[in-house]
Amino acid sequence: MSKEFAIGTKVRVVALPPYVKTAEPMPMLRPPDVIHVGEEGVVIDRRPGGYWGVRFAKGAFLLDSQYIESSDISPA
Repeated sequence: MSKEFAIGTKVRVVALPPYVKTAEPMPMLRPPDVIHVGEEGVVIDRRPGGYWGVRFAKGAFLLDSQYIESSDISPA
């Protein structure tokens, strides 16, 4: 089961996929080194198939929910 995130949620990259896809009207495949493990971004939309549009400093990319986790967790 895929994780669910609200739009505007801050997320952190926990693993890199073999490639990343840009979140543009005409998506392009990019090498995974455009983002880094631990980098934080903001969820901008939900896409079919468990993909999330996430805006990072270097642009917006589509990531499967297995590669990200919420970083908006309040301290216990």
